[in-house]
Amino acid sequence: MCIRTVTPGDEGRLRAGIAAMSPRSRYLRFFSGGASPPDWVIERLLDADGVLHLAWGALDLTDPAQPAMGVVHAMRPDAGDAVAEFSVGVVDAYHGLGVGRLLTATLLIDAAAGRMEALRAHVLSENDAARSFIKRLGGVHVGQDGPQAEYRLEVAPALDRLREERHPPGVSDIFAHFDGPAG
Repeated sequence: MCIRTVTPGDEGRLRAGIAAMSPRSRYLRFFSGGASPPDWVIERLLDADGVLHLAWGALDLTDPAQPAMGVVHAMRPDAGDAVAEFSVGVVDAYHGLGVGRLLTATLLIDAAAGRMEALRAHVLSENDAARSFIKRLGGVHVGQDGPQAEYRLEVAPALDRLREERHPPGVSDIFAHFDGPAG
């Protein structure tokens, strides 16, 4: 697996990854079961600048095509904003392997370096896996709009919780890489 920042050159991988998701997974992630989100959504997901929009993706290096395994985002409207919108999506074939945790650890480290104090996540109430994941990181339910729940996740405590995770084993490697001398 390779975790790296998302670039506009990843459009094909992003579209293929979304297409590889089951209709149920697409519904839970995008609140729509359509085969692909509209082009403007794809463009927004690819428009990562490292300040207003942080985006990291995981690639499967065991496959010669190196498909996307998952992607994580934090988006804020202004560089001075301490709170950003958080989202994570993992292709069905990679569910249960810890890809979301690895990507989230990477994003949280980047968010802390960019002076983001908290992340806001909108999750469908029926998405038990996402709600459980956010709560495990310390996320707090702060609002409800129909079927959509809003959570607030403080970056520093979430990083502390992830530092203590033992699964997947790669979580400690993420922290070692960013905490190292070249960090």
